[in-house]
Amino acid sequence: MNQASHQKLISFIWSIANDCLRDVYVRGKYRDVILPMVVLRRLDALLEGTKEQLLDEVRFQKEDAGLVELDENALFDVTGYQFYNTSKWTLQGILSVASNNQALLEDRFMEYFNGFDSNVKEIIEKFKLRSQVRHMLQNNVMVSVLEKFTSPYINLTPESKLDPDGRTMPPLSNLGMGYVFEELIRKFNEENNEEAGEHFTPREVIELMTNMLILPVKDELPPVITVYDPACGSGGMLTESQNFINDENGTIQSKADVYLYGKEINPETYAICKSDMMIKGNSAQNIRCGSTLSTNEFQNMGFDFCLSNPPYGKSYSKDLPDLKDGNDIIDDRFKLQLRDYWGEIVPEDGLPRSSDGQLLFLMEMVTKMKSLKDSPFGTRIASVHNGSSLFTGNAGGGESNIRRHLFEGDMVEAIVQLPENLFYNTGITTYIWLLTNKKRPGTEGKVALIDASQRFEKLKKNLGEKNCELKEHHIKEVLQALLNFEAVERFEDEDLAVKIFDNAEFGYHQVTVERPLRLMTQFTDENIETLRFNEKHAEVMKWAWEEFGDAVYSSWR
Repeated sequence: MNQASHQKLISFIWSIANDCLRDVYVRGKYRDVILPMVVLRRLDALLEGTKEQLLDEVRFQKEDAGLVELDENALFDVTGYQFYNTSKWTLQGILSVASNNQALLEDRFMEYFNGFDSNVKEIIEKFKLRSQVRHMLQNNVMVSVLEKFTSPYINLTPESKLDPDGRTMPPLSNLGMGYVFEELIRKFNEENNEEAGEHFTPREVIELMTNMLILPVKDELPPVITVYDPACGSGGMLTESQNFINDENGTIQSKADVYLYGKEINPETYAICKSDMMIKGNSAQNIRCGSTLSTNEFQNMGFDFCLSNPPYGKSYSKDLPDLKDGNDIIDDRFKLQLRDYWGEIVPEDGLPRSSDGQLLFLMEMVTKMKSLKDSPFGTRIASVHNGSSLFTGNAGGGESNIRRHLFEGDMVEAIVQLPENLFYNTGITTYIWLLTNKKRPGTEGKVALIDASQRFEKLKKNLGEKNCELKEHHIKEVLQALLNFEAVERFEDEDLAVKIFDNAEFGYHQVTVERPLRLMTQFTDENIETLRFNEKHAEVMKWAWEEFGDAVYSSWR
C-alpha cells in the first residue's frame, strides 16, 4: 500500500470515529472501538466468500457424521485460513436485518462472536469487544458504525478489490495494518494530549534488518527456519522476514518452511498480531501475550533468526521481583559468567538500571541462540536500540557487564547508526546491533561500526516525527559495507563511513585513584583567637568573653 492509499484509509477510519462516536465516547476512547472493529472487519471480510460452504460442512459434521466436536482442520480447509465462524452471521448479514430492537441485535452479535474459533475469541476478549458492542447498542450508534465498516469503498483485507465504481482498492498487508494502527494511535493520543505511543518500525528499517540478518548466510539456509521477536508488536518484523525469505522474485528465493514466534505485552497489538498470523496461515499459538522479561517463554527452544525493536527508555521495575531476589539474580537469562582480572570465571550481575530494560530484550534473544551443534550457522540477531545501550553504565554495572558478555563472547558483528527522525514517533538517533555466534571468516574478533546517519532522503511530508527515509540504494550501501567488512573513509558530509575495531578496544576498567588528603592551615593571631569559642555556641561565648574576659574560664573555681 502506497503512502497516498495509506493516508486515504486512515482518513476514512478516522471519519468513522468523528461521525459515529463523537457524543458517545470521549475522544481519547475512540481507539477502544475503532481498533478492534478494524481487526474484526478484516477477519470477517475474509470469511464472507466461504460462509455457505462452511455452514454446509458444519451441518455435515453434526448431522451426517454425528461428530460431538467439530473437526477444526476441515473447517480451516473450507475457509482457507486458520480461523472460522460457525454462526450464520456476518457483519453485513447482521446489518441487513438490523432493527430498533436492541436486545435482538445484541443476541445476534453475541451469537456471531460465539461462532468464532478459540483464537479469534481470545482476540475479542483482549479487545473487550463484547462490552463495547453493548455500549454502542445502548447509545444507538452500532448500526451506523457497522454501515461504515462494511462499506464497499473500504478494503481491510490482504487482497486487492474493486470498489463499486470499478477502481482498484490496494490490499492491506500485515505491515500496512501496522502502519494504520500506528497512525491511529498517534491521532488518538494527540487528541487526548497523551504521548505519541509506540515506536513502530518503518518498512525500510525492517528491510535493512532482514537483509543484514539473512543475506550473509543465504547459501546456508536450512529447510526449516524459525524466527523470533520478543517484542513483536503487531507482527510486522516477523511477517516481513518471512516474506523476504520466501519471495520468489527476491534475492533469497528460499523454499524453506518459516515458523514465526513472538511475544507482546500490549493486548491490542497482540490481538492485531495474532489475527494477522492466522490470516497468513501461521500458527497463532506461537504468539504469546504477556511480559517477555518476567516470564521466560520458549525457554527450551533455539531460533535461527531473532529481530526486534524493543522498548527503550522504559522502566522494567514491575518485572524486577521476577528477576531478582534481594541481591541475587533468580532468572538464568540474566546470570552472566565473566572472567575477572586474573582470568577466573566469576558470576556477574546482568541486570541494567530498572529505568531502561532494552538490553534485557537483547539478552533474551542471546539466550535463545542455537548452538553450533544444532545449526551450521548458529543464530543471527538484529535489534534496534537508542544510544543508551552503547554508553550507559559504569564498569561492573549491569549494562557494562552485558556489553562485556557480548564483546568478549565475540558475538557483535556490526553496529549501524541510522539517521535521526527515521521513526514515526521519535526523533532520537537509533542503532541496529547485529549479533551472531558464528562470524564469517576474516571477521572473527572484530566489530564493524557503520555510520549511515547521513544516508537518507527527505520526505515531502512528515509522518509524525518521521521526516526522512532510507531508499533502496542506501540499504544496498550498508549491506555492501557489512559484506566487505573494510574501513571506509568519509569524503563528503553525506557519505557513509565504516571503521573496524578489535573486540578488545571496547573493553575498559573503572579505576579509583586515591590521593593523600591535603589541608592548608594558617596560624595567625586572628585564627588562633577563634579557637577559644565552641563552634555551635560561638556567638554567646564571644559575647561572654568580651564582657568578662578570662574570668569566664576561671571564676567558676
